[in-house]
Amino acid sequence: MEQDWIRGLIGGLLIGSGGAVYLLFNGRIMGASGIVGSLVDGSADRLKRERLVFLAGVVLLPVLLIPAFGTVDTHITDNIAVLVAAGLLVGLGTRLANGCTSGHGVCGMSRLSVRGIVATACYILAGAVGVVLFRHILGVI
Repeated sequence: MEQDWIRGLIGGLLIGSGGAVYLLFNGRIMGASGIVGSLVDGSADRLKRERLVFLAGVVLLPVLLIPAFGTVDTHITDNIAVLVAAGLLVGLGTRLANGCTSGHGVCGMSRLSVRGIVATACYILAGAVGVVLFRHILGVI
């Protein structure tokens, strides 16, 4: 039986725990797009150091865990155009939705936020449509 679901479960528990700790210690939602957006547009001001440390942890922790767990095959495409388009669409979508999966899906839904629940339903539906379109119809991923 495949055991890959265990890594997803552990990852989900870590993201949820991280969101809870971030909210408890900072009184703010751990929305990655909001954190990145405030650094890009310059609105982070006094929170700049905290947000940079958060992003450093998001980037560096997986690298530090490679010796313990090895690398994971993500099945990501080699098509650079698809990766760039995906990144731009995710960035645009998170700005339009005022949040991302960590903000709405993890933190918003756990607080029973109607906006978080609706946003999560919308981006899951959009993701499903995207997979059908780009993988099954166009065959680019």
